[in-house]
Amino acid sequence: QVQLVESGGGLVQAGGSLRLSCAASGRTSSTSTMAWFRQPPGKEREFVAAVKWIGDYISYADSVKGRFTISRDNAQNTVYLQMNSLKPEDTAVYYCAAGYTWYNVNYWGQGTQVTVSS
Repeated sequence: QVQLVESGGGLVQAGGSLRLSCAASGRTSSTSTMAWFRQPPGKEREFVAAVKWIGDYISYADSVKGRFTISRDNAQNTVYLQMNSLKPEDTAVYYCAAGYTWYNVNYWGQGTQVTVSS
């Protein structure tokens, strides 16, 4: 089992920044990819960004390219999502996920709320 705990959400004005953290524990060696997803109010969950623990693989949704940056700290088993130039449409519950690939995740965090006011 892998446990994921997100932190760093909150309320920010449009144009502002937030950094989310996801601390992984347990059998982290069983997962090769860490990802962020989000679920806006009344909408389905969507992919945001992904990174592999080993190597240079990084992927972003088109809607966040150039504004969000995913990074990892292997020593701390922690993944980050730096979110800049936030827009009201970025308002969502953000979830950390782990799995073999971002489209085949096995573990989810509890989610953290991000609200961007206009």
